[in-house]
Amino acid sequence: MKVLVTGSSGQVGQDLVDVLDGIVPPGGSSELQGSLEGKEFRVLGVTHHDLDITDASHVTNALERIRPDVVINLSAYTAVDRAESEFEAAELVNATAVGQLSRACASQGSRLITLSTDYVFDGRKGESYIESDSPNPQSAYGKTKWHGEQLCSPADTIVRTSWVMGVRGKTVGKVIADRAKNAETVRFVDDQRGTVTLASDLAVALATLALDPPGGVWHVANSGSATWFEVAQWIGELYGREDDFATAIKTTDLDPAPAAPRPTRSDLDTAKFASAYFALPDWREGLVRFVEGLR
Repeated sequence: MKVLVTGSSGQVGQDLVDVLDGIVPPGGSSELQGSLEGKEFRVLGVTHHDLDITDASHVTNALERIRPDVVINLSAYTAVDRAESEFEAAELVNATAVGQLSRACASQGSRLITLSTDYVFDGRKGESYIESDSPNPQSAYGKTKWHGEQLCSPADTIVRTSWVMGVRGKTVGKVIADRAKNAETVRFVDDQRGTVTLASDLAVALATLALDPPGGVWHVANSGSATWFEVAQWIGELYGREDDFATAIKTTDLDPAPAAPRPTRSDLDTAKFASAYFALPDWREGLVRFVEGLR
């Protein structure tokens, strides 16, 4: 199976290329990855410099030349706060380009898997979101990702995920770990609840979906929900820090205040994926491997 991965230099992209090549990435789980044993992929990872997905003719020509069975789109505009003042730039990558990929894949006979986000929800439901819940994004970033979903065809597979943390790349988890190692302290909000996703575990899920892309929307994240304060507290514990390492604050205490609104509760219900495939490990176990990978 020939798989084209866009955005392959990102934290998920690097892990996904490893997984498709049969390599356990840093922080990965050989046990979880065992579900792919015996599966063979021919993987081509490309960056923005190799393939500009915002250029329709470039996308069409690339797919005609490469003829992939599956395209996994990890390219995204992810600067959540900056998107408030750069909506057009975010819309181009997160929506327009996704629509172009969808049409090109349909024309070429390739299957598309693309990533979306929990930020398509407003956070007011009061419980975990399932795939059929109606999106109501409050931020520019969330709106562009929702627009991208709407430009996909029913044959495309949309994977919503959240709070991704990988050993490679820039992540909040690495910031917390660095401060824990350097005898510093952190302040994190306890009024935003979501689902942590280890990049290496998400990569295994994406590779599994690539074997026979099912189409439709799927929520994929590690099991359980948490606040950012709980995440910081747990990483601190893994580094042997005491209770004074992480201090709980409210979103209104953030200074400077974030430009983009965040949903107060956007944890994803992953029962659909768990029932069809497997459940990703609990987020705490995932972060144990994350810290081991950093070391």
